[in-house]
Amino acid sequence: MPLVTSRRWAYGALAWLIFFVVSHVVLLFFPGDDPSADSPGGTTTYIVFNAVLIVMSTAGAAVVVATARPRARSLPRWLILTPLWFGSVLLVVRGVPGMVENLLMVTGVRRGGFVGAQDISTGEFWAGLAINTYFFVGAVLLVGAMVSYVRRSAGPAE
Repeated sequence: MPLVTSRRWAYGALAWLIFFVVSHVVLLFFPGDDPSADSPGGTTTYIVFNAVLIVMSTAGAAVVVATARPRARSLPRWLILTPLWFGSVLLVVRGVPGMVENLLMVTGVRRGGFVGAQDISTGEFWAGLAINTYFFVGAVLLVGAMVSYVRRSAGPAE
């Protein structure tokens, strides 16, 4: 099975989405130092933001599973492609600039990234690298799952 039409993209994206959901559920119950305590919405905004991310990612996981399951063939193609496009765009917008930021930081061109301070701690440096790489991997997996589904679900060549 060629890589472009492999269902493995969907399973990789599913694993990424499950990890994302679990991590945000943990953040809801164990927020640590509340990063939104001084914001206008306070803790309520933090909870709503994480809840929206959890719902969106759970829906995304269901859609990604549908791309790999034969039973989903009865669903209209647009019903699967619309959320796949939306999720792919979101992750590309978050993941690709993050990877560029990683490259800037690793090469020493800009140690603090795009807008970061020039003098960041080693912990902040590695945390930024890990988070940006995580979102880039998510973008690659979801775009791969979408391309794979588009190729597999396309009608016969005319």
